[in-house]
Amino acid sequence: MSAEEILAGLAKAVIDGDTDKAVQLANKVLEVGLDPYKAMMDGCGAGMKVVGEKYQNGEMFIPEILVSAEAMYAVMDILGPHIKVEDVPYTGKVVAGVIEGDIHDIGKNLLVMLLKASGFEVIDLGRDVPVKDFVQKAKDERAEIIAMSTLMTTTAPGMKRVIDILYEEGIRDKVKTIIGGAAVSKEFAKTIGADAYGEEVADGIKIIKDLMMAIKRAR
Repeated sequence: MSAEEILAGLAKAVIDGDTDKAVQLANKVLEVGLDPYKAMMDGCGAGMKVVGEKYQNGEMFIPEILVSAEAMYAVMDILGPHIKVEDVPYTGKVVAGVIEGDIHDIGKNLLVMLLKASGFEVIDLGRDVPVKDFVQKAKDERAEIIAMSTLMTTTAPGMKRVIDILYEEGIRDKVKTIIGGAAVSKEFAKTIGADAYGEEVADGIKIIKDLMMAIKRAR
């Protein structure tokens, strides 16, 4: 079985919510020596991108997304311990969470795991996070970036409130913000004054790295 077939199979297993197949392929990743990080990004990450698109288009609904999440988490349980982090230089601190009113944390959980594997220290606030908690934790931990996600349009305005509080606290210039999730877009990010928007997890990882580099250059 080729690497391309394994990655495509992982993506399909996540989309279909086929946990048994996902587990089988995750073990295959280790068996053939495929990079677990790549498998998560190009396999599960690619699958979750399709899941998000299907949700937006009304082709998938919350119960189906939760089944996809089970498949993804099964892969994470197997591959997560094998993702090498000790040789990755420390690249910064990120506060991550799902905005208040939303409990859908699939994409956020994948982002957190891969950020850690990329050398970031991540303070994972979980889901249904009060807007003030994002800012307070960023202050307490001296985090450079806040990453927020939501799957629901009704909770998306909370992201703007987080940015407003950063201004009120006088630290907007010290903390970058990135948003993601099926309920938001690049246009919405511009509207609320966020620094960036990640359409999918792989985009989010790269953008956060770029934001951190910009922060370091400005120091």
